[in-house]
Amino acid sequence: MNVTIIGLGLIGGSLALDIKAAFPEARIFGVDAVDKHVEEALLLGFINHGVCLHHNQPSNHAETPEIRLAHAVNDADWVIVTVPVNHIATMLPEILDNIKEEAIVFDAGSTKAAICKAVEHHPKRRNFIATHPIAGTEFSGPSAAVHGLFNGKTNIICEVEKTAFKLQEKALALFKKIGMRIRYMDPVSHDTHIAYVSHLSHISSFMLGKTVIEKEKDETDIFDMAGSGFASTVRLAKSSPTTWASIFKENKGNVAEALRLYIANLQKFQQLLEQDDFEGIYQEMEDTNRIKDILNGIK
Repeated sequence: MNVTIIGLGLIGGSLALDIKAAFPEARIFGVDAVDKHVEEALLLGFINHGVCLHHNQPSNHAETPEIRLAHAVNDADWVIVTVPVNHIATMLPEILDNIKEEAIVFDAGSTKAAICKAVEHHPKRRNFIATHPIAGTEFSGPSAAVHGLFNGKTNIICEVEKTAFKLQEKALALFKKIGMRIRYMDPVSHDTHIAYVSHLSHISSFMLGKTVIEKEKDETDIFDMAGSGFASTVRLAKSSPTTWASIFKENKGNVAEALRLYIANLQKFQQLLEQDDFEGIYQEMEDTNRIKDILNGIK
């Protein structure tokens, strides 16, 4: 079982750990554009071999020789793509061009429409399964990888009917083995919904952090007053800007619409506050409290 993982951060590294635990015979070939990520993944032991993708500057590290993408995937039974989402659509056609006939390729991108569009007419579209495992933390890089990250988490699969049935079965068996629940969705609906339940919360966290940092310039003790509520609300602001800027770019239209509605709600709250309408404020929060039941139902 030869597995090539392209992108050795939180998601790619965690998948490597889970695959190694579930399939001890698996040989994992790690690929990243950053030398030190490859070296770190080798030291952590979740890949057996590692290389740096070809780029213009020669590598200074013999342990991480540069290669082209085609050479990284041509002997793989599985190819897992966990790079920033704006690169996935451009990489997939080349990956599919160079895989074995029965290889399975899947990505873990947080947007799906552009990715599915990029390979819709590819001769090996049958080998690709478009997935989005809803799992993660605010940390990034190889050292952020954790075993069991996907256990009990939902994996959204888009356009499953375009993947060869026997390859679907193999992929679903892998996902089940590492504990993921499966949900099917079309890529446009996926991108619309994920803008609200994931992308918007990251923007909110980043901008709350920014607001407090700007205020801290004048009041240096503001962080002494920050409790667990602040810490949990801005937790996502520790996420990788590289990852999230690419997500916002790829899902720009849906994120902009989600922001419009969110800003309208904030402005309404501000208006109620300025008008001393605390009954209205109470009602806004009371109406929103049912989110507890929704989230408890999901669990």
